Amino acid sequence: MTYARALRCRKCGREYDLAPLNLCDFCFSPLEVTYDYKAISEGISREKIAGGPPTMWRYQCLLPVDDNIVDLGTGLTPLVHAANLAREVGLDELYIKNDCLNPTYSFKDRVVSVAISKAREFGFDTIACASTGNLAASVAAHAAKTRLRSFVFVPADTEPSKILGTSVYSPTVMAIEGSYDDVNRLCNELARKYNWGFININLRPYYAEGSKTLAFEIVEQLGWRAPDCIVAPGGSGLLFTRIWKGLEEFAMLRLIEPVNTHMHLAQAAGSSPIVNAFRAGSLHVNPVKPDTIAKSIAIGNPADGYYALKAARESGGSGCAVSDAEVIQGIKLLAETEGIFAETAGGVVIAALRQLTASGVIRRQDRVVAVITAAGFKTPDVLLDTFTCFRIQPTLASFEEVLAQEAAVSS
Repeated sequence: MTYARALRCRKCGREYDLAPLNLCDFCFSPLEVTYDYKAISEGISREKIAGGPPTMWRYQCLLPVDDNIVDLGTGLTPLVHAANLAREVGLDELYIKNDCLNPTYSFKDRVVSVAISKAREFGFDTIACASTGNLAASVAAHAAKTRLRSFVFVPADTEPSKILGTSVYSPTVMAIEGSYDDVNRLCNELARKYNWGFININLRPYYAEGSKTLAFEIVEQLGWRAPDCIVAPGGSGLLFTRIWKGLEEFAMLRLIEPVNTHMHLAQAAGSSPIVNAFRAGSLHVNPVKPDTIAKSIAIGNPADGYYALKAARESGGSGCAVSDAEVIQGIKLLAETEGIFAETAGGVVIAALRQLTASGVIRRQDRVVAVITAAGFKTPDVLLDTFTCFRIQPTLASFEEVLAQEAAVSS
């Protein structure tokens, strides 16, 4: 059973029934799921969680779904002790939360598993989403599993590899001439006209809760300890806020000690409205026009920007923006040191991690977790001009000629 009790406005506190709603009728602020934490506390324990399924659904009592679960095997992804990368950036203890290994190769499987499970409870026969690419693939895959009709809407300049990785599940793909913010505006109009379950619009309060499982897993995998610092990417800001919420929930339920984790939000400089506000000391996130290779987090008007900004400040964290050149360096550094190939959002995180440690914002002795949200095969084109492939004849002489050239360059 679910312990979800109601939807509550994050601004004015008004409550609504658990229904496919996203915004408060009174102040138009976002709604979020509330729970009966007293009832949860009476039955939850570290032992019960550890004895649950080897997926994100081991935390079902803190998710807003009954027993109608759609699960492709998402979650419990590796927390990699990244000793090589730690030495490279100047840390004693660094971990990579590798969400590249989810069923559709991104953390979006967490949020979609919850949202589509709820969509089935509400009786929707069609699901849809606005996406920069990763969410589209996850929605299409889960729809295929549940035999629901699906529509995915993406910017027309979405990476071809992401379009392919979505289309294989046979959704209806709509490529929109415009930015993600344009796509999102169109989908909001469609959600008002069609009785569809829009994963990140009328189902957004439930979708959001799936991201908490990243925090739950990090804590459990660290031996029921919260890290000193988490570095996570920020697009809409939703993932960042829910990681923070997950830590606070575990502390409230006394599964861990009171949280003292510093949350550091990473964005690409070409789309960094949340970081801009953090640096300016402002509470207002001004929209920007995205211009970055990190398209999966290129959201110029982030729906949860204010709340992500608030989480960074409340936690004693920070915001960090990195250039596209640094993004590519970050992708390569993670691959070269830890054998993990991340997409551009992962490059943003590693570049920000490097910047934050170099500046002393993150201290050498801090226990740090860097969240990698999607696999590199989704954005391979950004690296095409950064490597050399030697073409040689099938002879020893041809090989040794190139070997000598390499040695000369190295010296």
